[in-house]
Amino acid sequence: MRAPMTARARWATVLLGVLSPLVVLGCTPSAGPANTTVALTAHGTCSSLPPGPAQPPAGAVVVDPAVTGDLQAKTKASPPGTTFWLAPGGHTLGTDEYDQVAPKDGDRYVGAPGAVVDGRDTNRYAFTGKASRVTIENLTVTGFRAPDNEGVVNHDSGADWLIQSNLVTDNRGAGMMAGARQVMKNNCLKDNGQYGLNGCCGDVTDIVLEGNEFVGNNADDVESKYPEGCGCTGAMKFWEVDGADIRGNWIHYNRGPGIWADTNNNDFLIENNLIENNDGTAIFYETSYNAIIRDNTLKRNNLVGGREFVDRDDNFPVAAIYISESGGEPRVPARTDKIDIYGNDLTDNWSGVTLWENADRFCNSPANSSTGTCTLVVKDVGKCSPPGILTDPLRSDCRWKTQNVQIHDNRFAVDPKSIGCQAMCARMAVLSNYGSSPDWSPYQGDLVPKAITFDQRNRWYDNHYVGPWTFVTHDASQVVDQLAWQGGAYRQDQGSTFAVGGGN
Repeated sequence: MRAPMTARARWATVLLGVLSPLVVLGCTPSAGPANTTVALTAHGTCSSLPPGPAQPPAGAVVVDPAVTGDLQAKTKASPPGTTFWLAPGGHTLGTDEYDQVAPKDGDRYVGAPGAVVDGRDTNRYAFTGKASRVTIENLTVTGFRAPDNEGVVNHDSGADWLIQSNLVTDNRGAGMMAGARQVMKNNCLKDNGQYGLNGCCGDVTDIVLEGNEFVGNNADDVESKYPEGCGCTGAMKFWEVDGADIRGNWIHYNRGPGIWADTNNNDFLIENNLIENNDGTAIFYETSYNAIIRDNTLKRNNLVGGREFVDRDDNFPVAAIYISESGGEPRVPARTDKIDIYGNDLTDNWSGVTLWENADRFCNSPANSSTGTCTLVVKDVGKCSPPGILTDPLRSDCRWKTQNVQIHDNRFAVDPKSIGCQAMCARMAVLSNYGSSPDWSPYQGDLVPKAITFDQRNRWYDNHYVGPWTFVTHDASQVVDQLAWQGGAYRQDQGSTFAVGGGN
């Protein structure tokens, strides 16, 4: 257990914690908010990835870039556990869209300096199949055309892969898929069409994402291809992942969210990341469980998304950290039984933290956009219908709850003028809508707004604020000032400090 720290002491240590893994990767993050646009406009260099060996490792099979398909052919001809050394140059896989490399258990692919696996805008996938313990390192992987919601490296989510020190860039779909116990270290995932990384669906556990750079992903603006949107874009997205350590990454200039966990994820540790200049929310934790979000630095996130809400006269409190129908649940095993948000430094983002729960979104509800899924404490969607859902325990267990969220020892600073904001960009929120659908819903009226605001153990305390902060409570129409937020019925932010016009 860590000894408790004051708000001022904790946020002062955050930058030291977040910069060290980035220096190892070789990234050059901006010095601060004033320099951010100038320093990062070029989307990061990704130029300091460690080079691969200039000579083949002992016993390695040499892959010749001059021979089309040599990588596939030698993989097929070699036994499991073979090391392949890709010589300098562009390695191509053939002219069919399904030409791809299918590793065997324990295979290792290591690139010499200048080794590129190039899909030439023809092949869909680079590395596929269910082999385990595969290593991919020191390669550039580019030019592959994976369809939406599919990926290029580890397309089939093989288990126990080690993917490190690669540049995965200018691919369609996701640059990389996650598999069980996959370790991804010191990679650069840049300008991929949909995601840098996609983790899905139900058998992905205990992944590690450390020291990577995610920049310019969702380059194809995939969201705009769907009339109603798809909720399927950003730097990375996770679905039904149980156990993820996301630490020491630099996540910047992506179109859409930075880190997005959507639907029945559990046991996430998000720490020591630098997340800045993403168009959408920095951290989006949706219909999921049990997470620690600590010691991250967030700068200038969600400015595009926030302005879009203002432009259409929507007063919903979008924010840098968005907790949506997610909370701590002791019946779902994890390292914590809450969502614990602490030690983070947020500067000039569009607002701070929003805790939201859609009263109409529950198992078997038309408003459940995660079609066919149910909460992890019920699982069987069919149970969540009348008459069973009308009484406990199903009345309680059939809805994802924003509960047991603790927000403490963070620094929240915003200067609206510096981000070109006229209104609604310095808000904290805990709210719901009034339940109305379907007509048999047991959550109609203000049952859920009252619960999330007063009864579900959601607490702010010991934070430090700089700027003209306001607070949205119960529903989007109720905005209160600091005194009302700290006093009366809410009793939030006990022990916190406020500097309206400046300070540290």
